Amino acid sequence: MKPSVPDHQKSQGVSFSLKPELYQQLLKRVEWSGPLLVRLTIGLVFVVTGWGKLHDLTSVVDFFRELGIPYPELQAPFVASVELVCGTLIFVGLFSRIAALPLIGTMVVAIATAQWENVDSFGALFGLSEYLYLVIFAWIAASGAGPVALDPWVERLLGGRTAAAAPGQMPRSVAENA
Repeated sequence: MKPSVPDHQKSQGVSFSLKPELYQQLLKRVEWSGPLLVRLTIGLVFVVTGWGKLHDLTSVVDFFRELGIPYPELQAPFVASVELVCGTLIFVGLFSRIAALPLIGTMVVAIATAQWENVDSFGALFGLSEYLYLVIFAWIAASGAGPVALDPWVERLLGGRTAAAAPGQMPRSVAENA
């Protein structure tokens, strides 16, 4: 026979009810954090890799030559500079949509040259860090840097003439013409 446990000590699982309005308000207060954390993380990754490549160009040129990338002496400093400059822009949230585009290109080239032999299925492709970076850059290019960035300040300085919009919102210029 099991020992008897008083009702006030019985665990029925942790449960609490949160009113939908309160839940929505809570989510609204922290929605800025997702884009910020993604942008800071991926921006820093590319600042560091770009900086590292610029300071070891000989190794990068040799690696590009092994991969069969044409003109590795030109491509290595170009890619390193793109990673450093565009990574910095994404990190601070300045011209993020534009900065994401060359980084998408570098990820496509990285997958096609350095990783393609490892891709034998969609699962293998989706498991590549380069593919994840590509998807994140595509999201930044489509959605922008988010509200905690320099891009919204630039938009205000330009009088709202840019097509930037908060994530999930239609750009003002498109909404006005709809």
